[in-house]
Amino acid sequence: MDPLILAQKIESLRRCIKRVAEKTPTDVDQLIEDPDIQDILVLNISRAVQLCVDIGSHIISETEEPAPATMGDVFTTLTRLGAITPATGEVMRKAVGFRNVAVHNYDTINWEIVFAICQKSLPDFRRFVEEVTNYSA
Repeated sequence: MDPLILAQKIESLRRCIKRVAEKTPTDVDQLIEDPDIQDILVLNISRAVQLCVDIGSHIISETEEPAPATMGDVFTTLTRLGAITPATGEVMRKAVGFRNVAVHNYDTINWEIVFAICQKSLPDFRRFVEEVTNYSA
C-alpha cells in the first residue's frame, strides 16, 4: 500500500476529528439552535466516516480479499484481516449508518444523536487510526 496516500488520509481524518472536538457545543440545546454548528459537525463527522472507509479500502486493495460490496463491509473485511478489532469494526459500521442518514436524509437528523457522537465517539475514530496504523499485511 502507498504509505503517502495512507498518511494523507489519516491526517485528513485527524483534522476532521479535531474540528468536531473544537466545535462541539457544551449542550445539545446549543446544537439544536445553531444551524452553522450543525453543518460543521455533520460535515466533519461524515467526512471522518468516509475517510475511514477510504483508508480501509486502500488497505484491502493490497490483499487478496474481494472488494467490499458496501461501506459497512469494508469494516467487516478489515476485522477479518485483523487490521481492526471486532469492537472497532462494529462502531465503524454504525458510523456508516449515521453517515448515510446525514448524506441522504439530512432533514431527519436527530441532533441529540449528533451531540452524543461528538461527546462519546471521537475516541472510536482515534482507535481506528491507531489500529490501522499498527496493522501490517
